[in-house]
Amino acid sequence: MDGKVIVVTSGKGGVGKTTVTAAIGAAMAMQGKRVAVVDMDIGLRNLDVVMGLENRIVFNIVDVIQGKCKIKQAAVKDRRIDNLFLIPASQSHEKNVIRPENMIWLAGKLRKEFDFTFLDCPAGIEQGFKNSIAAADEAIVVCTPEVSSVRDADRVIGLLYARSIKPRLIINRIVPKMVENGDMLSHEDVLDVLSVDLLGLVVMDDKVVVSTNTGTPLVMQKDSAAGSAFQRIGLRLDGHPDLPIENPMGQKGFWKKLGAKFSRKN
Repeated sequence: MDGKVIVVTSGKGGVGKTTVTAAIGAAMAMQGKRVAVVDMDIGLRNLDVVMGLENRIVFNIVDVIQGKCKIKQAAVKDRRIDNLFLIPASQSHEKNVIRPENMIWLAGKLRKEFDFTFLDCPAGIEQGFKNSIAAADEAIVVCTPEVSSVRDADRVIGLLYARSIKPRLIINRIVPKMVENGDMLSHEDVLDVLSVDLLGLVVMDDKVVVSTNTGTPLVMQKDSAAGSAFQRIGLRLDGHPDLPIENPMGQKGFWKKLGAKFSRKN
């Protein structure tokens, strides 16, 4: 059976999408799956740094597409987690060097090599987004409990549905105390606006900064609440969809009126 190609997107930048991609990839590799994470942000790669693999890059995704190397030559193996591989972006090419038809071809190859491939989609809805969704079987939309993030996620979700790609949602960087005080949207507020399946809730966690700065996989830190959330998300993606989603925040449910304001019907 062929593997799955899943795009991780957000619309808005700065919501932790690259960290989410790295964490989910690591979680699923730790569950015994053969996993590739692919940096789609041509010219501004960061996934290699988040994973602590920046010093081991020889080839990149553009080299694969241009026939300069094979996938196995570009795929950098994580030495700490078996079956986890990074295919980095190029820093020296323009964003339009890759086209959707290139990614459709590459996705076909990746499905043969890996159980799961996660495409770290660049922010926005321009060329990098078009390339990523052209290759994807499924989508994960990352959103934070902020009005601007919810609005941009709503736009992206509409574009995914237009391509017959079903999105699932991760709400990232939740601060429970702020939710309780009414200073942050609850997950119920966000879901009222976006109306998509919820894949996971992730709290704000200082361990994320440590993980990103040191290149240490977040899911390997036993005292990380965010790391534990990503482990459960990995299980849901891997045949356990009914695994309960732990709710780390209050149930105040403020600002539900935002649903009408940002509805895709408008």
